[in-house]
Parts: sequence; C-alpha cells; structure tokens
Amino acid sequence: MMMPVVAMLVVTVSNGNNHLRIRCGYQRREEQQGEEAKQNLFHTSSDAPAATGVVAPIPYSLLPIACFSPTPPALQSTLPMAYQVLARKYRPQRFADVIGQDHVTRTLLNALSQNRIAHGYIFSGHRGIGKTTIARILASALNCRTEIGSPARPTPEPCGICESCTEIKAGNAVDVIEIDAATNRGIDEIRELRDAARYRPSRDKYKIYILDEAHQITDAAFNALLKTLEEPPDHIIFMMATTQPEDIPQTIRSRCQHFSFHAVKLDDIIGQLRLIATAEAITADDATLALLAEAGDGSMRDALSIMDQAIASAPTVSGHPKLDAAQIRELMGSVSNVVYEEILQAVHANDSAAVLSIVGKLLDAGNGAPQLARQFVRYLRNTIVAKITSLAPEAEATGVAADLLQISPEERHRAARSAALFTEEELSRFLSILLRTFDELGYRQEQRFHLELGLLKLVHMQRLVPIEELLSQLGPKHTSASTPRPAATPSAPRATATVPAPPSAPPPASPKLTMTAGSLALASDPEPEPEPVSSGPQLVVTQPAPIGNLDLATLQSACIAALAAVKGQTSASEQIEDCAFSLDANILTIQTTLSSHMLPVVLNADAERILQATLRAAAPGLKLKLLPGAPEPATTAPKKPRAATSGSAAELAQKHPLVQQAMQLFSAEISNVIDLRGKE
Repeated sequence: MMMPVVAMLVVTVSNGNNHLRIRCGYQRREEQQGEEAKQNLFHTSSDAPAATGVVAPIPYSLLPIACFSPTPPALQSTLPMAYQVLARKYRPQRFADVIGQDHVTRTLLNALSQNRIAHGYIFSGHRGIGKTTIARILASALNCRTEIGSPARPTPEPCGICESCTEIKAGNAVDVIEIDAATNRGIDEIRELRDAARYRPSRDKYKIYILDEAHQITDAAFNALLKTLEEPPDHIIFMMATTQPEDIPQTIRSRCQHFSFHAVKLDDIIGQLRLIATAEAITADDATLALLAEAGDGSMRDALSIMDQAIASAPTVSGHPKLDAAQIRELMGSVSNVVYEEILQAVHANDSAAVLSIVGKLLDAGNGAPQLARQFVRYLRNTIVAKITSLAPEAEATGVAADLLQISPEERHRAARSAALFTEEELSRFLSILLRTFDELGYRQEQRFHLELGLLKLVHMQRLVPIEELLSQLGPKHTSASTPRPAATPSAPRATATVPAPPSAPPPASPKLTMTAGSLALASDPEPEPEPVSSGPQLVVTQPAPIGNLDLATLQSACIAALAAVKGQTSASEQIEDCAFSLDANILTIQTTLSSHMLPVVLNADAERILQATLRAAAPGLKLKLLPGAPEPATTAPKKPRAATSGSAAELAQKHPLVQQAMQLFSAEISNVIDLRGKE
C-alpha cells in the first residue's frame, strides 16, 4: 500500500528590498522509505543569506499538493471569467496606441533611439489622459530584452513578447515598482525607497520607480529624495505622475524632465470609442458617441467609464447592446441642450413666465438645481465662444472655433443659433450671473428659488440700458463749448479785485477753488461793478489782498465752507470750525484740538490740499501749519454758527416758518438737516 509522505519547504524570495518567506506543502508521488526519503526533503539553507533566495532544487518526486487536487472539469467550465473594464482592457501597450499625446510619445521615442535616457521624469496633466500608461510603456521599452532594430523590435517601441514586457503588462515585474504616493507619502517611506535604490536590479537593465499622485508627497520626504534625484545610480529611473505639478517643489522639478500632457480632443475620443464599440459589437450612432465623449471632458478614462456604465444599462437588440443618447442623459442626470436653447430664446423675448415654466418642468422631473446650473454655464460658455469666433449657425467650425468648441457639430450649430440672439457683452453678463448663481447654490438652502432668481436676472438684464449708450447721449451736452453759461450773480462779492472772465473760461485751479472763491464773499470789501461779458477770450488777472490785511475770521469761514462742500470731509470742516487761526508773517498757523495721532486722521491729505487751495486763492505765498493739541484760552476764537450755503437744504430749513417758530419756542438751533427731495 502506498502511503503519501507530506513534506514542507520553506522558501525565501527576495527582490533586493523586501523578503517573503513561503511554506509549501508537497506530497510524494511514490512511496520512498528510509534514508532516500529523508534526502528528498529539501529546504532552504539556513546559512544562505536571505537576500540571495538560494533554494535547493525540488526533486521530481515532490510536486505541489495543488497538482493532486485540481478543480473538477465540470466546475471549471461553469466558472465565469473575471470581467475587465474597458479602460483596462483597451489600455495602450505601445506609444503609437496612446491617443492625443503625440508631443510626449515623439520625444520619448527619439530619446530611446538616441539612448538619451534621463534619470527622472514628471508626467503632469488632466486625469485619465495616459500619464501612468506612458510611464509603464516607457518602463517596458527601457527593460525590453529584444534589441532595437531586430525583426521582433524594429523601432524603440517595446516588443510586448519578451518576459520583461509581459511581466510589466501584468503588473508583477520585480524591477518596476509602482508606488501609490498618496499613501506612501512620508519621510520614512521615501527613506526606505532611497536605501533600496542602491541595490542593482534583480534581472533587468533598470530598476524603475513609478510614483503615482506624486504631488501628495510631503516636503520633508521630497527633501530626503533630493540627493538621490540629483546623483542617482546609473540603474535607477524615477517616473512621477501628478495632476498638480505646481505642488511639487521646484527643486524636484529642476532635476527631472517635465512633460505636460494635453486633454484629449473630442474627435480623438470619438474615434477611439467607435473602435471599441466595433470591437465589442455594440450598436451606437455618432450622436451617442459624441455625448459620451463630451461627458468625458477631455479624459479618455472618464469616457470609457461612462461607456461601461451605459453598456450595462442599455437594452439588447439581437444579443448586442444598443446605446441611446436619451438613455445616457438619464443615466448621467443631465438634460438636452435643446432646453437651454429654449431658455435663451425666452430671455431674448423678455418672457419671464416661459423661463420659469421650463425650469419648473426640469426641477419637477427630478433634475438637481446645481446640475442644471452647471450644464447651463457650460452651454453659455460655448455660446460666447461661438459669438467671439463669428460662427454662423449653419457653418462648419474650423480653425480657432473648432479648437475651442470641443463639442459635436450639432451642438456647435445650436450654440451659434443662441449666440446670434445677443451681443458679446450681453452673453458675458449672462455668464457672470450664472457663475455667481452656481456658486451660491452650493451653500444656499432653497436652491430652486436661487436658480429661478438667477434666470430671472437674465431677463431683467435685457431691459437695462447699457451705460455706454447713456454716456453717448449725454456726451454732446458735456462737450459743447459754444453754449454760453450764465454769468455769476453780481451779489456775490469777491475778496480780491478781479477782471471778470467770460463764462466759457476754465476755472482758475480746480472745482474746489471755485467753491472757495464763492465763500470769500463773506468779506466786507466793496462790491466791484460788474463788467459786460465780451464775446472774445479775456485774461483773468487776480490781485490778492496783502497778507497783513487778511481777515482771519473770513478766511476761517472760507476754509469751513470749502471742506463742507466736499463729500467725506464733514469731520474736517467741524474741526476747522473749532480751531484758532493765527498769522505770523507769511505762515498761517491753525491750532487744532486734536492729538498728534488723530490730527492726520481727521485732517488727512485731501483736507490739507483743500485748505492750501483756499489759502492760495486768498493770498498766494501764504504757508499752512497745522498744530495738534488744545489751544490756549486766550487765543481760542469764539465758535460761530456755520452759514448755510445758498440754495441748500439747510438754508431752506432756516427760512421755513414752522422751523423758525420751533427754534424760538425752544430756544434751540438746527443740529441736522436730512434732504428727502427727489426720494419720494
């Protein structure tokens, strides 16, 4: 009777960095006894180093137990094969199979043919456009055992049939290590990587590290990798894939070759989807494939993932799935752009009820407000591009329009039709309003109300008159130089003797000087006789009064009035009213009641310029000096009531009989006047 003898083998496997110890059970095929049986029980030598993985050969009489317990044939035939998603099944294995990255593949092929291999690469760009795929293809080309130029490998492309290429394709190559940098992002993991990089590859020419999502590595970990990246061993190559290259330190980027990947164009995605649909025996028209490509948003992987989902939910016709555009929109939770074209038509017609009716139907059908706003924003963007590029509704997009409008021809025609209804400025305002509405939907409670309000703003925007049109209507009135202005009233005397100028002459210095000159009319100088206004230009000759004869009270009133006439200088005007004026030679000293810290706050630079302009109008050459602190009691001037400006609301209030009776009855003064004229 043959009795099976069970033996155990302890096998240590090492790749130079990690060590794996495996216990294997074996069963003897034929009975052996005595010393011969003992000699056939081989094991790993305890004296051999773990890194070498030296294992004694297994004799023919010892075979794995699994070989003697195979899966029954009936069970093997019923087990389904594991499904592989389209993005993995049709993953490119050669540089020529990569879609939309010709600038990267061409450079890498030239580098391989010229043997100009860098020690570090950074692949950056949008998600799902081939960064990790090209890293694997480059690793296969570098470690391919077939010589370039041979019949099996006429170009630098990997042969795909050697042991290295097949292992890298399967993801179990010993010398190509893929690391998820999102989880191995600390300094300890990078230190282990740096230590393992010193050992030569186990079998292939290069030991290649592919770091996916490399931007998530910490700054300290990047710093630990700097020296290795700058002077790496000749057998080490680093490849980093990232969607955010700006987060990688500049010191790392300067030590690597940086390749920026482009988003895949719509036509390229449609062509690839068509090839896959043909290979998978899937029925789909061009409009459906274009919808899948648009949903991918420049990402080949996203488009294939949505296509996978659409195939699973599609009905079958004659045993083959049939994709339909309406079914895909329902699957993605989107609506047809025909709806947004109707909304813009209603906006153009100023029909608010139609806009609310369309949106109400969409929301009642279960569509989310943020999704509708997001899709409308994209449609408005395409409409603006169609307007800027002057795309006709029935014309084919070429040149810049084709590059900027990565949508199907039908959608380009629809965007051009909507663009023909509005101007470029109106579409820009529409997009600004919808973007703000989309942002607000993220944190608002009543999303439906805010979406409806944002769309109503588009209708109201149509009713507004552009500011440019208003300015063009008011322009001739402001620029007309031939219209004479009314002469100044003779009852307003000036503090200085002047030769009157024609009304069309410009003011002496600024509008503030004109107001200042009017306030100096409080002086008691005799009124000059008005001279007739001549039709020709005249020279204004101002003769200021001597500095020694200045009336300080009049000058203070002029300063108060000048500051009060300027918006935002009320506090400065009230402060000047409480100040003491003194004159020393040609220096006018204004003693304020403010501290040294508050003086530049109340009497700021604008207020000081107004005061200096008033002094120049009264007496040229007069200098201004502002002093902080409370004035001495002897020099403090009595506070005077401020005179109301002619025609102002304060003057009207002072002359009103009811106000005068209240002032007499309560022995009061007017403290504040609020002008409500024109606000009813």
